[in-house]
Amino acid sequence: MFDASVIAFLSAMLILTLAPGADTFLVIRNTLKGGQQQGSITSLGVCSGLFVHAALSACGISLILMHSATVFSFVKILGALYLIWLGLKSLKSATKPAEELSSLDFSCEKTQRKSVYKAFQEGFISNVLNPKTAVFYLAFLPQFIQAGDSVLLKSFFLAGLHFIMALIWLCMVAHGLHRIRHCLKKPAFTRWMEGISGGILVGFGIRLGLVKSLG
Repeated sequence: MFDASVIAFLSAMLILTLAPGADTFLVIRNTLKGGQQQGSITSLGVCSGLFVHAALSACGISLILMHSATVFSFVKILGALYLIWLGLKSLKSATKPAEELSSLDFSCEKTQRKSVYKAFQEGFISNVLNPKTAVFYLAFLPQFIQAGDSVLLKSFFLAGLHFIMALIWLCMVAHGLHRIRHCLKKPAFTRWMEGISGGILVGFGIRLGLVKSLG
């Protein structure tokens, strides 16, 4: 399956992966809030969503998003509202008293399990509800599928390469932030970062909501 088209695909995906977007800021937010584990699990959730888009692209379902303004708008609004909701949660956290911000503790095993599931869910849903990713996969993946290839298998193979690349990058972001997180534990900084990340996520949500149908 490795041929010149795969090299071209990897080059394009590298540029796409390194470009910061809503997924990157979600990983940053969760890392600063809950540490490297939450950041890495959020990254896993984000990247797992790529296989959903690959399957939709291979099955042609994404074609509906491209040509049906109603369906595209519905998915777009869901994704926008979800990002705005996450952003508003961060903005709400930014208004908490200093003692509440400094007392955040994820050492309890039950709390860790809950926060890990929540981190994965946030990353996965954020990616799956992004119609721009679905349309991008539909328009992009077919260019790298050769005659005689199984469309579904090749789509999953290419999505798998993208998954590995994106997961490595996002986990590196989470690890780097975690290494300096101990220097950033002051309540004032936490409040500032919650406000900044919340504002960015709300901004991405509004931007997504204003995207016109690509049909």
